[in-house]
Amino acid sequence: MAFSIRPYKAKDFSAVYTVCLKTGDSRDDATSLYSDPDILGHLYAGPYVTLEPELAFVLADKESVAGYILGAFDTERFNERYKLEWLPPLQAKLPDPTGERSNWSATERLYHEIHHPDLSDPIDRTRYPSHLHIDLLPRAQGQGWGRKLMSTLLGELRRRGSAGVYLGLGRNNQRAYQFYKKVGFSVLLEEPNEVYMGQVLH
Repeated sequence: MAFSIRPYKAKDFSAVYTVCLKTGDSRDDATSLYSDPDILGHLYAGPYVTLEPELAFVLADKESVAGYILGAFDTERFNERYKLEWLPPLQAKLPDPTGERSNWSATERLYHEIHHPDLSDPIDRTRYPSHLHIDLLPRAQGQGWGRKLMSTLLGELRRRGSAGVYLGLGRNNQRAYQFYKKVGFSVLLEEPNEVYMGQVLH
């Protein structure tokens, strides 16, 4: 297939949400896991293409968007804008779940995150001020496009002067772990359910 990497455009918004959902179960399709098909996009894609579209790149073919890489240059500033600009409209329209947490559905657990965001993480943001997300649909995997997307964003972060970039992934997501190692990321910290990896850029 004839893929190409290009900057994100506003018309890509729904396609980016679709990719987020179709890769939301440790790179597998998460459609069956969530009653609200937009919830993963609200948390992991929409904020980036809305608040920092200049650091959003998509992989597209004649069919549609098949992947993306999304970045935040200054994580601290991004988090503040996320809370002040991105979340309030969602909090106004999505219910904050009540009752026993153990009875919540997967969607309700993410609705809770919308209303009670925990943006703390243990990363030294003086060394790794930026962070990113990358996802590719199966039809675009295994062809080197993930590496090219990563090179595109890392090059832009370097050009803008970022000292380093980090990301988080599920501890059991071995495919992603091996990919990140191959493109120059190293483990910064391991937690029970999550691994943080980073790369120095300057």
